[in-house]
Amino acid sequence: MLDKVVIANRGEIALRILRACRELGIRTVAVHSTVDRDLKHVRLADETVCIGPPPAADSYLNMPAIISAAEVTDAVAIHPGYGFLSENADFAERVEQSGFIFIGPKPETIRLMGDKVSAIRAMQEAGVPCVPGSDGPLGDDADETLRMAHQIGYPIIIKAAGGGGGRGMRVVHSEAALLTTLDLTRSEAGAAFGNPTVYMEKYLEHPRHIEIQVLADTHGHAIHLGERDCSMQRRHQKVIEEAPAPGITPEQRRRIGQVCVDACQRIGYRGAGTFEFLYQDGEFYFIEMNTRVQVEHPVTELITGVDIVKAQLRIAAGLPLGYRQEQIRITGHALECRLNAEDPESFIPSPGTISQYHPPGGPGIRVDSHLYNGYRVPPNYDSMIGKLIAYGETREAAIARMRGALAELVIEGIKTNAPLHRRILGDARFLDGGTDIHYLEKQLLAVR
Repeated sequence: MLDKVVIANRGEIALRILRACRELGIRTVAVHSTVDRDLKHVRLADETVCIGPPPAADSYLNMPAIISAAEVTDAVAIHPGYGFLSENADFAERVEQSGFIFIGPKPETIRLMGDKVSAIRAMQEAGVPCVPGSDGPLGDDADETLRMAHQIGYPIIIKAAGGGGGRGMRVVHSEAALLTTLDLTRSEAGAAFGNPTVYMEKYLEHPRHIEIQVLADTHGHAIHLGERDCSMQRRHQKVIEEAPAPGITPEQRRRIGQVCVDACQRIGYRGAGTFEFLYQDGEFYFIEMNTRVQVEHPVTELITGVDIVKAQLRIAAGLPLGYRQEQIRITGHALECRLNAEDPESFIPSPGTISQYHPPGGPGIRVDSHLYNGYRVPPNYDSMIGKLIAYGETREAAIARMRGALAELVIEGIKTNAPLHRRILGDARFLDGGTDIHYLEKQLLAVR
């Protein structure tokens, strides 16, 4: 097992990684910015290293500082969590060139899947179903671009090859708007991602967002842990996730899960990963692969009993998975509500000091959060302050427990989006299950 791990992240995921390390007897090093010296995991870690001032560019995105922290503490590995440098192939490469273990996929795999064009090509070669599209970057031939769009059929969507998190994409409904939108997306992609390459796909008008969790070790073994439904989104950002996905049959799960496992083995994948699909009219269409642990991993853990973060650590240590596919059983249902420090109406971030914090409890309730009374939520980072997860034998039972947990939750001193979650859990369409990715956005617009 690994001896000592640098946790190159902050907030709830850093605390989650620290707890997994403790269970496995791994010593921890918490790196932090000056504003994060009072984070819970920083207080609990075996060692701490300050890596810079509050701006992420000077701290959590500072590759030399993080690698130096591993050097001065004699750590053997670095866990990037999610966000920040977790899907940065250059960082993974520099970590390994410096003699440390990167707890994640190989740099070349991150690079392959980080470029959406190369990822789609790799998945097509591996037999993964993809959205009809340009099958490669769009060139400068306007006539060819117009012909291709006509063949695919409007509406189409222009996407940045280096994009992610819902950024770098524009929908085109007519031929008249295509070339102007293409130029605009290229310009934005170059400015935001340093890569102006864009590609074209058919725009699915009523899809759900379904994703498959996978684990793969260094011995050629891979498994899937079923699917999650992440369709409840605002501006392409997930709000509520659940597992298993309503309406997905065991046969569909087996079929698409095996496709993802086969793809992992084909590309030599290592670690935890997630295949993201759009699902419409009974068909799955690959859109991207996240080469890291997901924010929503707890719902999969609760329905399978598999600790995904501990699995990451074991795989990084060179150990075999310890699971066969036939051992994985999907039992019950789980929901996750992302808790953000933001105004529930305007969604403007709401940093500040937590004057009172009372997390909910009871059967089937899990809270992944770094909050405590007196903690100051800084304005420098993402507004997510925790995740509230509920498990039940059925979807209805899980929803009932989540309602109770939201009623018990007390966070004072700042505003949070808890009222939005309470509203969603009372929505008739959500209760029926199977809403598409545009549903929440339309509901929010309807009340304004």
